[in-house]
Amino acid sequence: MNLKHTAYLSLGSNLGNRYLFLQQAVLRLQDDRLKVSQASAIYGNKAVGFEGADFLNACLAIQTSYTPEALLERIQNTEQELGRERSQSEGYTSRTVDLDILYYDDMVLNTELLTIPHPRMAERNFVLKPLADIAPQHYHPVDHIDTRNLLQQCKDKSNLHKTGLLLYTSRQELFGQLQFLAIEGNIGAGKSTLVNMIAKDYNAKTVLERFADNPFLPKFYEDQARYAFPLEMSFLADRYQQFTDDTSQFDLFKNFMISDYDIFKSLIFAKITLQKEEFALYKKVFNFMYKEVKKPDIYVYLYQNTPRLLTNIKKRGRDYEKNISGNYLDKINRGYLDFIKINPLQNSLAIDLTGMDFVANTADYEHILGLIETRLIEILSKDNY
Repeated sequence: MNLKHTAYLSLGSNLGNRYLFLQQAVLRLQDDRLKVSQASAIYGNKAVGFEGADFLNACLAIQTSYTPEALLERIQNTEQELGRERSQSEGYTSRTVDLDILYYDDMVLNTELLTIPHPRMAERNFVLKPLADIAPQHYHPVDHIDTRNLLQQCKDKSNLHKTGLLLYTSRQELFGQLQFLAIEGNIGAGKSTLVNMIAKDYNAKTVLERFADNPFLPKFYEDQARYAFPLEMSFLADRYQQFTDDTSQFDLFKNFMISDYDIFKSLIFAKITLQKEEFALYKKVFNFMYKEVKKPDIYVYLYQNTPRLLTNIKKRGRDYEKNISGNYLDKINRGYLDFIKINPLQNSLAIDLTGMDFVANTADYEHILGLIETRLIEILSKDNY
């Protein structure tokens, strides 16, 4: 559809994780009739007109085919999705997100529902300052003066401070702030499938575990007690070599790296399969190696219940996996969950896949992406503000 109209929006938040709400608003606004083309810096300021927490404010340039009235409905629906509650008599109150139309092309409009240009924008430096970032020469169609001069003439001299936060105009741009995303999970959880889907959709370099050629793996499933230690040591050596090689080489044509394993899984599996004395020796070697490897920005754990895991394992039909027991898978699940609990600084995200099919159901896939998106925004807010 031809997005022939240009509009400018202001957005602000002073409740909860303010940056999270602003960034989610940018991403949720967009559809096949609205694209965000530019975002200003984010500014902090005191609440104006009421007692409330400090605001974060920004402005957006958008391209759209919505009429002004339909655009108003679109932004109000986005506000509602993000927890904004409106009432006719509310006055100025704190809000999760506040979206307003400032300009729509060079239109002058005054109806019961909508006034364009926004009637109070020239009185608010927390609107004019971010607007000047992206539209310094846009002329006010009534006052016939551009944004820079409106800002200079504005009588509102309340203090603004520019934050270190940035708004990303697409999920691909947001995910590009990652360096390394690890997708982990039990045997048969679907981690490799999800990694390949995300890599394709968001232009990521894949780091996939190579395990089928390990000569100890078929023997291990036949006789765990005998082959556990050589298997785990072999896995550790292979993973360390592959992991360090792959994660140290950035692809200039990819936005980030995504793997279907994290090297810490070696310790999780070894704790289950090895005898106490063997594990103590193994852990010494592991700790030495683990200090040297790249840690993920976000560690995603895909939880799947044991019956579903067994079904998935059977479907893929790998001969050497046919004797995997439910009890063994239960222990692996507990090992991963224990790791997440004792490593709070790992930026972990556990996703319960019960009842989900992210391959066949687009909504399930979108739900997973949304959880990763939210976790990343939370991390960025901590790092930059």
